[in-house]
Amino acid sequence: MLRFKILASVLPLLAAAVFARGEIGSVSHPCVAIGDTSVELTSLFWTAPIQIAFTDDPAQATVRVQITDDADAADFAVVDDGASDEPSACQDNPSTHLVAISSQGGRDRPTVYLTGEGPADYRIYVRSKTFSQKEAAALIVGAHGGHRHLQAASL
Repeated sequence: MLRFKILASVLPLLAAAVFARGEIGSVSHPCVAIGDTSVELTSLFWTAPIQIAFTDDPAQATVRVQITDDADAADFAVVDDGASDEPSACQDNPSTHLVAISSQGGRDRPTVYLTGEGPADYRIYVRSKTFSQKEAAALIVGAHGGHRHLQAASL
């Protein structure tokens, strides 16, 4: 009977671990390489130490990200034509930092306001079939630990 109780309590944990590992390994998430590390978006919010929220109210934002039409003016540019045959920068990289997009803002997480006008903490240029503007903004903010980039920026 004790064996059955142990088995019954361990099986849900094993199932959750297998599901989580399968989710991370089989689903392609936006990822960028920065130096020797990489930053990857994950849908498993509990595994991400950095969670990024978005707002439509600039007064609630802690980070402002400008979407620009000029790749040369951007701090972060993503240009692709969809899926690639090249290996991902995040595959088998032990120094990958996971970032999740949260549905709720809060004191403990960066809250991003996307805008088409400056001033901004970061400027991004996105022309991609795999990255949305929101995902690119989350990656650049997450890569910097959720901190502001430009000192002169003001909301």
